[in-house]
Amino acid sequence: MPATEKTVRRSLLVASAVLLSTALTAPAALAAPNPATSPPAAPPAHTPVVGGERLGKPGTQVNLAAGVPVLPKELSARSWIVADAETGDVLAAHDAHRPLAPASTLKMLFADTLLPKWPRTTTHRVEPSDLAGVGAGSSMVGVKENETYSVHDLWLGVFLRSGNDAVHVLAAMNGGVDKTVDEMNAHAEELQALDTHAVSPDGYDAPGQVSSAYDLTLIARSGLQKKDFREYCSTVRAQFPGETKKNKKGKRVRESFEIQNTNRLLSGDYDVPVYQGIAGVKNGNTTHAGATFTGVAERDGKVLLVTVMNPRKKESNEVYKETARLFDWGFAAAGKVEPVGELVPPKSVADATAAPGPSASPGQAGGTGTGSQPVASAHTGGGADGMGVALGITGGVLVLLAGGAFLVNWRWPLPDLVRRRPRP
Repeated sequence: MPATEKTVRRSLLVASAVLLSTALTAPAALAAPNPATSPPAAPPAHTPVVGGERLGKPGTQVNLAAGVPVLPKELSARSWIVADAETGDVLAAHDAHRPLAPASTLKMLFADTLLPKWPRTTTHRVEPSDLAGVGAGSSMVGVKENETYSVHDLWLGVFLRSGNDAVHVLAAMNGGVDKTVDEMNAHAEELQALDTHAVSPDGYDAPGQVSSAYDLTLIARSGLQKKDFREYCSTVRAQFPGETKKNKKGKRVRESFEIQNTNRLLSGDYDVPVYQGIAGVKNGNTTHAGATFTGVAERDGKVLLVTVMNPRKKESNEVYKETARLFDWGFAAAGKVEPVGELVPPKSVADATAAPGPSASPGQAGGTGTGSQPVASAHTGGGADGMGVALGITGGVLVLLAGGAFLVNWRWPLPDLVRRRPRP
């Protein structure tokens, strides 16, 4: 560590200690007002909407002005959102907090919660009990009992084929479905994805299992800060281990087979071309949820996240078509349109940075402008361009965050990832 940085950090630590000591040793009368003479605190008029009040309003929210392109006309989704992945600005949204069944887009929360648990080289022999509870008609990658798979294999099965069998094996490795679902819900709360309630780890239809376009976008943004998450969600095709069988010579062999990503903006289809700059994330489709999708794409140095939930129009690949239209609009509108809200940072970051003051907007910390607070991941699976010292001043007390370390101006290497990704 350079001498100057050490000096600065040491000074900040000393200042923090002095101020905290002063606060702790202040007279009791100053620390705790007399309830008999102090007026009772007024209850909040209403619960603030995460990300800003406009995101809680029904219908489409967008600030159209001179030079801002009009929104696409052919949008039938019950809920959608367009956001800048790096600044957190929400450029436009429609019923962003509407609770809807998420289908397999919930696997983003599953992955963001469990990916840090094991190295990708960890292996596991599948027991019959591991596959218990996989829903009828589930999407499967082809995991077989009594076969051994690496964690890397299983995550490819989750992201590419949306394999509920792979999800249940990973959940079994984590101590079971119930424990995994509890951890997913706790992680959703940490991300401030408060519309989300997981019941199954794979997104299979279940009573009470909901999320929202806003929450799925928050979850994707968190996941994309992990290197492995970025790699898996952007992989078009891969080899997956098959079943061990005897060949014609009687020798036991295990061959592999190809799996392809079911994200049609990534792999393409007869009526949907590969979207320029697409780099993930996750799709889903069930009877109850309809089609759902969260995507991330980069163009001209701008990285956008789009989530589309349950288009009413039931044409083939409609969820991808509407996503592509919203991406096109977002890239055309970026830098011109005034945001209608923001993607908030994780709860621990927001709490540590600053307590909301009188000038703070709902969902913001410290009264800063919309989207001005960069997100920071609780897990540092990916890299960071720079480290810095972040200080929050609350009531005159200096708070030193995590020993002075905080991720700032974090830029995801999506453009390079797109260039390296094999094309179909």
